[in-house]
Amino acid sequence: MACDVGRVALVSVVVGDAAAGPSPVWKRLGSAAVLIPAFVWVTAGAPAWVFQALVVAVSALACGELARMLARAGRPVHARLTVAVGAALTASFATSLYAVTTADGGILRWMPSPELALTAGVALILSAPLWTAGPPAVESTATTLFGAVYVGWLLGYAIWLHGRADGPALVLFLAGVTWAGESAAYLVGSALGRHPLAPVLSPRKTVEGSVAQLLVSIASGVALGAWLLPACGPARAAGAGAVLGVIGQVGDLAESAIKRSVGTKDTGSLIPGHGGMLDRIDSLLFNAPALYVYALYAGCRA
Repeated sequence: MACDVGRVALVSVVVGDAAAGPSPVWKRLGSAAVLIPAFVWVTAGAPAWVFQALVVAVSALACGELARMLARAGRPVHARLTVAVGAALTASFATSLYAVTTADGGILRWMPSPELALTAGVALILSAPLWTAGPPAVESTATTLFGAVYVGWLLGYAIWLHGRADGPALVLFLAGVTWAGESAAYLVGSALGRHPLAPVLSPRKTVEGSVAQLLVSIASGVALGAWLLPACGPARAAGAGAVLGVIGQVGDLAESAIKRSVGTKDTGSLIPGHGGMLDRIDSLLFNAPALYVYALYAGCRA
């Protein structure tokens, strides 16, 4: 009888595991196997406009996820306006690369700039109560403006980074270091994590995972720097890795604070094992401008 009970228990566990589907780790690996080769080709092998179009599309998807998440939590937001202004902001970083000026600052070919797009976007959102139904509410104006700028403006720096002469190498460095650090934090935190890093914002994040992310970011910065950015040198590449390892965690926790405030675990389910698009790019939103500024002033180049 005991043997029968044991067999029943074993069968229940096996059936339960099978019904649960692949583990999060396998889902992450499967997504990576599909997305990484495509991302490398778009970044380094395709025409620049393909990368720019991809970033604008990602911006629109992430803005849409953020708007829907806020709406589900009962926060007033103009969802379509969030997506439109956010995508336009990101696109303006691309259009600015095609402007042509003379040596004395004259304009030969004018194109919309991020400053102009930001000004127009803010004016459009602030004037929304004039042409939308319902009573005016400062909350909807604030959440719409926040969503558009948080995603649309910060993600635009990825386009400026790619637009440099050594841009594709810098973008691959950015993504490689960021995602290597995040993977280390996930694996080490899951296996060895004991001390909460920010329990109020993200209970599952640990100090052990955070340290692992920083160390792996530095190590991957040195390794990828030697391959992609040889002129940067080991010291500056390690510095870039450290910057991305720290700033990326701030970006991750910032998104966790948003999700925590509305009682949501993931922004969506677009990418198996990762959640939504915004979940996948939360660190990159902060790391793209950080690396752009670092490369500009530290002289990191291919």
